[in-house]
Amino acid sequence: MISEVIPALLHSVPMDDTWITFDVNSFAQNFWSSTFDGLTFGAIYALVALGYTLVYGVLNLINFAHSEVFIVGCYGVFFTLSALNFGPSAPRLAFWAIVGNLVLALVVAIIASALMAVIVERVAYKPLRQRKAPRLAFLITAIGVSFAIQYTIYWWRGPSPEAALTMFRPLPIFDVFGTIVDSQQVVIVIAAIILMIATDQFIRRSRTGRGIRAVAQDPDTATLMGVNKEKIIVTTFIIGGILAGAAALFYVMKIPSGVQYNGGFILGVKAFAAAVLGGIGNVRGALLGGLLIGLIGNYGQVLLGSSQWTDVVAFVVLVLVLIVRPEGILGSSLGKSKA
Repeated sequence: MISEVIPALLHSVPMDDTWITFDVNSFAQNFWSSTFDGLTFGAIYALVALGYTLVYGVLNLINFAHSEVFIVGCYGVFFTLSALNFGPSAPRLAFWAIVGNLVLALVVAIIASALMAVIVERVAYKPLRQRKAPRLAFLITAIGVSFAIQYTIYWWRGPSPEAALTMFRPLPIFDVFGTIVDSQQVVIVIAAIILMIATDQFIRRSRTGRGIRAVAQDPDTATLMGVNKEKIIVTTFIIGGILAGAAALFYVMKIPSGVQYNGGFILGVKAFAAAVLGGIGNVRGALLGGLLIGLIGNYGQVLLGSSQWTDVVAFVVLVLVLIVRPEGILGSSLGKSKA
């Protein structure tokens, strides 16, 4: 994992004599377009970050395989829409026909990601829990599972991205200081926020949510009080998979040619950074962290004159925030959440 992160970040930095430009005028001119694009990407990061934060809250485990759970959902979207004859050009279909097709793709992506999440938990993590393995074993296993899924997809589909799929032609919705906000941005941000609010309320108010918080706070005491810890753990992975599947639909909607065997890697790292920035184990922190990572990355690329700075700026800000506040911006853990 680290062996891929460092070269990726180094490769993202331009090395010619114009490798950095501090263009305040460009930033001012593109502020609103950068903001709306940043919120769009940030909403996707936040949905994936919720999977990281829920699993960490319950198991104190950084599930690095979650990025592959996400990319499996992307393939679910790709195969479903391909079967429905979607292609590089927007389909000429009625509004409700497009909505029905996208809902079907969403359901398939959710099932694919949730199923993959459960398989990862049952095959990789449950045996380690039964053997009371040290935390380092969980971490190494998570990295190994991530690479295993990634290169299984590579063996199956090859190294090239899948053909682009355009779901619909974005239409202008409203204008903010001369910047058009289109239907694609509105759909992604609003749908993601609804899903995140629903998840937050489910964790805080439902019986299963109380069980998740109880296991996160003290698994042994929760078991004595009648909570089925294994059921709660599986449920947590399923919720993370559902959110990753939804994020997969929005990701393919935003980046039509983004379905690739390793396409979840950098996005997964950003989502994990978002979870840490907001407060790992904090559901609302994942939302805040995702939106901030999206905004900071977009602002950085405009201010510094290159899209290659997006990842660098986001991670530099993450490090600076953690130096000041190591527990993240919101800080509190899942087990301490109040109903």
